[in-house]
Amino acid sequence: MGTDLVVITLLMFIAAVLYSSVGHAGASGYLAVMALFSFEPSVMKPTALALNIVVAVIGTWRFYQAGFFSWKLFFWFAVASIPMAYAGGAIDVHISVYKILVGVVLLLAALRLFVTSLLKGTEAVKEPPRWASLASGAGIGFLSGLTGVGGGIFLTPLLILCKWSTAKTAAAVSVTFILVNSIAGLAGNWKNVNLISEFIPYFAAAVVAGGMVGTYLGTKRFDTSTLRRVLAVVLVFAGTKMIFL
Repeated sequence: MGTDLVVITLLMFIAAVLYSSVGHAGASGYLAVMALFSFEPSVMKPTALALNIVVAVIGTWRFYQAGFFSWKLFFWFAVASIPMAYAGGAIDVHISVYKILVGVVLLLAALRLFVTSLLKGTEAVKEPPRWASLASGAGIGFLSGLTGVGGGIFLTPLLILCKWSTAKTAAAVSVTFILVNSIAGLAGNWKNVNLISEFIPYFAAAVVAGGMVGTYLGTKRFDTSTLRRVLAVVLVFAGTKMIFL
């Protein structure tokens, strides 16, 4: 693979830095990179989930240590999401359908990155209704397992836009949500674990380094607004490629 492997690994590192800085593990970014380099869809899902787990462990630890995590907010979303992520992970959809699903997720991720680059988390927050936590947790969990993303691209903006959380707490809750969903999704997809990319050691090393850098910057209030807008453009390109090519 040569030069392509170096470029892919570097892009994985950059994605991990950017996503982890805002409490995400980067699955949509890893999917975008793999889509750009025409990885097989059967490889993309378990590989993205495995990389997600690695970065989410780092993010969970860092944001928890920084004091931003809320068990009360996390619990009901997670209770509903974990079994649904497992169920979604166990489903093998047709390649053409999977490509469309991932393409749509990447486009939604691009929209999320652009919108949240313009938003600031408010301090005036309210507790979400339990039914809303359970319903949204279940829906996001299922989509997470089905496509190979952790769900943070949906949960973070939901928490902020509904004023259920400040930006930092949303990041902390989302990264732990991503961790449990990615584990459940990969467990559900156990029969395809052997399809994880053979280059996973290189990718894992890159995202660990990126996750350490990104979570450090994120907990120190680093502003990645401009970079997130640039990444949004990349996700639009990758998502469009998945859907139409």
